[in-house]
Amino acid sequence: MNYRKLGGTDLKVSEIGLGTFLFGGPPKQWPKEIGWDGVKDKLSLNILSTCLDLGINFIDTADVYGNGHSEELIGQAFKKRRTQIIICTKGGNRINSKGGWFKDFSQEWIKRACEASLKRLQTDYIDIYLYHTPLNQLQCIFEEFEVLDKLKTAGKIRSYGVSIGPVRDGLKLLECGFADVIETTYNIIERDAEKKLFSAAKSKKVGIISRVPLCTGFLTGKFTPDVTFEKNDLRSSLNQELIQWLIEQTEKVHRLVTDGARTLAQVALQFCLSNPAVSVVISGAKTIKELRENAKASELKPLSGKDLSYIKKVVPAVPGISEEIEKQYDKFFEGAKRRYSP
Repeated sequence: MNYRKLGGTDLKVSEIGLGTFLFGGPPKQWPKEIGWDGVKDKLSLNILSTCLDLGINFIDTADVYGNGHSEELIGQAFKKRRTQIIICTKGGNRINSKGGWFKDFSQEWIKRACEASLKRLQTDYIDIYLYHTPLNQLQCIFEEFEVLDKLKTAGKIRSYGVSIGPVRDGLKLLECGFADVIETTYNIIERDAEKKLFSAAKSKKVGIISRVPLCTGFLTGKFTPDVTFEKNDLRSSLNQELIQWLIEQTEKVHRLVTDGARTLAQVALQFCLSNPAVSVVISGAKTIKELRENAKASELKPLSGKDLSYIKKVVPAVPGISEEIEKQYDKFFEGAKRRYSP
């Protein structure tokens, strides 16, 4: 495993990190008919313990993943090895008594949320604390961000930033000098962050965490044009036209794995790592085999300039593809909010 410095922080992070969205069960705001196709606790703990064996020291979670249970599992797995890992968690999402989802970045709530995360994680400090996809609420963050400085001064968090939705939000944060770290969607298909965000972040020594590197699993190459997703799969909320387009783009990259030296998923992870602004790429894993495959991407020979040029030539950086996917998810969660909110 290779390691990189996380922006201007003093943290050295593994190039491949583990995302734990699939651990702990579904957030309460999901409609009941969606169900859950995540990872059971016993396997989740096994995956977490194997991370250190593979050199993975970066664990990404959030207080709403499994309604806090993802954090509890991380706390259980690493309570005796806390100094060996770097924990990134997020706050700012709240769930009301009926399961409705709403954002709250007030100082009072963030302080409470951070304290609750510390307790679930069984630790007295969090390495990276992020506001969780504020979308159009950046003004709220700027008005309330002093709470993060107070938490940092108190030693409860070591660095902070935002897990952004639209890339434009990241640019606004950088303009204001707000964040130590920015987490953003970045993969072969969704490349908006390459345009301005990465260069701006690097010049300001802001660390970049790349999320969704496999484009919600499409860049593993395991889906064929006739794929249909079960109701307990979040991807079932995407329209068929978008699903087919994503599969078509993935098929264009298959020629890079014909020699068997790497899998398509490893090509996707290496693509993200090829950008020097990226410090760590976080990907989920539902099995130990997937975790090992992801970790190995750091050790393989990097993609060549020719490979990278080929990818960018055959897979169009379609303007707005991130926004289109975002709209699909927004529509899904808006329906959930209408169903469960008072």
